[in-house]
Amino acid sequence: MKAGAAVQAAAQRDALAAPAAPGAFPYKLIATDLDGTLLRSDETISPRTRAALEAACGLGAAHIVVTGRAVPWTRHILDDLGYEGLAVCGQGAQVYHAGEHRLLTSVTLDRQLAGLALAKLEAEIGPLALAASQDGVDGKVLVGPGYRVQEGPLSVQPIADPAEIWAAPLNKLYIQHPDLSDDALAATARRVSGDLVGVTMAGPGIVELLPLGLSKATGLSLAARRLGAKAKDTIAFGDMPNDIPMFGWAAHSVAMANAHDELKAVADEVTASNEDDGIALVLERLLADRGTPTR
Repeated sequence: MKAGAAVQAAAQRDALAAPAAPGAFPYKLIATDLDGTLLRSDETISPRTRAALEAACGLGAAHIVVTGRAVPWTRHILDDLGYEGLAVCGQGAQVYHAGEHRLLTSVTLDRQLAGLALAKLEAEIGPLALAASQDGVDGKVLVGPGYRVQEGPLSVQPIADPAEIWAAPLNKLYIQHPDLSDDALAATARRVSGDLVGVTMAGPGIVELLPLGLSKATGLSLAARRLGAKAKDTIAFGDMPNDIPMFGWAAHSVAMANAHDELKAVADEVTASNEDDGIALVLERLLADRGTPTR
């Protein structure tokens, strides 16, 4: 990062290609989730966290955003932050070049398999409320009858007929049940339909059906390869179960204090919350080991 803006994709590659110098940051790649991790509740990055990321990048690291949000729900945040490098979006389905506003890779959900998975799941637990994320930089988020949308700035398109969900290529489906908790719904979906689709929980009220085998780890590995980085070069930060594959891929994993217990259980360490500069605390410690001040 420089002048308050995130590193550009070219700068990411140049930083990672350079040989490690004495006093260099110990990780070449800093992978951060957005919601509940890098962003505070008002969708901003604190000055302290921004300064810590800038200092780490000044010592040869590159920062990459890895989020469950699809590109249309991520783009405005990256633009506001001045982020122009690569970002992994849609739970790993999309590698997005923020500076050029274009997709480099995109994986879509097999709609026939997804329909079969839903049919099996509803036969087990009854009707589900559905929403769907359409593919593409400008893909819409369609919300079917009964689906509860969290309050916030994210725009959705209500639909009256759930059949409309299947009209265009999708990155993922969102499912909700009137009675089951998020954990119970996700566990049941894995048991009943896990041979057809991937299942993850990305946040409160957000259980998702994905292309089988897709995760943040697959998307991050694709982006890292483009940047010349490897798993052993990566430190990852997150807060929800959808970050578990990324934690398994990275050399070092850090859960936020506000993280889901499933993620804390597999993390290498737990830091402070996203509201209390948890990322900055870890980066500052690593920078202090190299005698680099951040504030």
